[in-house]
Amino acid sequence: MPLNTVVLAAVACLLVISSPFAVGIRTGPGRITTNGGGGGNGFSKLGPFMEAPEYRNGKECASSSVNRENFVSSSSNDPSLVHIAMTLDSEYLRGSIAAVHSVLRHASCPENVFFHFIAAEFDSASPRVLSQLVRSTFPSLNFKVYIFREDTVINLISSSIRQALENPLNYARNYLGDILDRSVDRVIYLDSDIIVVDDITKLWNTALTGSRVIGAPEYCHANFTQYFTPGFWSDPALPGLISGRNPCYFNTGVMVMDMVRWRERNYREKLEVWMQLQKKKRIYDLGSLPPFLLVFAGDVEAIDHRWNQHGLGGDNIRGSCRSLHPGPVSLLHWSGKGKPWVRLDEKRPCPLDHLWEPYDLFKHNKIERAKDQSLLGFASLSELTDDSSFL
Repeated sequence: MPLNTVVLAAVACLLVISSPFAVGIRTGPGRITTNGGGGGNGFSKLGPFMEAPEYRNGKECASSSVNRENFVSSSSNDPSLVHIAMTLDSEYLRGSIAAVHSVLRHASCPENVFFHFIAAEFDSASPRVLSQLVRSTFPSLNFKVYIFREDTVINLISSSIRQALENPLNYARNYLGDILDRSVDRVIYLDSDIIVVDDITKLWNTALTGSRVIGAPEYCHANFTQYFTPGFWSDPALPGLISGRNPCYFNTGVMVMDMVRWRERNYREKLEVWMQLQKKKRIYDLGSLPPFLLVFAGDVEAIDHRWNQHGLGGDNIRGSCRSLHPGPVSLLHWSGKGKPWVRLDEKRPCPLDHLWEPYDLFKHNKIERAKDQSLLGFASLSELTDDSSFL
């Protein structure tokens, strides 16, 4: 039997970018097909995934100038495009696929959404294979895969409360200004453990007022001090750097980012300063989040909480079940230890994990789901929120 072969309808090409942080893989549209039952293309360990439905623009959508046959950087200036950046790796691939599916399913103009995927250079699945798998699942998706050079950040990472938070790819958001094409001047950053149940254009249209660089849902009732060690607060100088700025907690898994201001003010370097200090004097325990809290303390555009119903993965130790926060929901976020695809596969799902399940394109799960419908304790998200107007 011959090994599996991968047939691309359009030739994929590798583009080396001048940035020291990444190279990019661009693929043309088309379907990737496999023959036989072997694993020669690397998909067998990652899939199989079903091909997603084709989501098309309505008549009210502005025409996009993206050339599907050969996306070029200049098309990123197209004002009709919504740019979304996400990481892409073998461990969270199933989550990323579901997240993309949810965005397309609820977008008013899905053909105008452009995804920028950042993949780790040394992932167990090569960025090339991940790129091909995305193309096979979403044949007409507008996207580009960037290869993140992990040595950029590896020496700046400190131990965290949970080992998963030490993954270099968690820090890729710090380098978006260097990784993404320079023509991308605005982007929505999304974690891989989310689903969107509203039109992403509404989030994209968030105004960043004044000179603000990022927007995110803020939680000012949260105890800000708990995100930093006693060593930080007892230091004679460090607390003074954020005093008077009224800092609030925000989750970096959902952010609207002005990349022009980000690059001009070199926020990557500002974040690295705190990471370098952390290597010398332990001032926090929670991975890539605290530097963002310090750099943007009191200077975040507050976005409606409906755009990040976070914490659904439980805490960082037990990953226990949690319920929704009060109010309407546009985005659900399984931040924390527990991930819905893991708990579903292990037959120990939390109630809210079933809201993630309809967006899952993993084939095996689709078969099992038909057998397990009796596990559902509710019919839809509308039964778990105060407002169902987005459905």
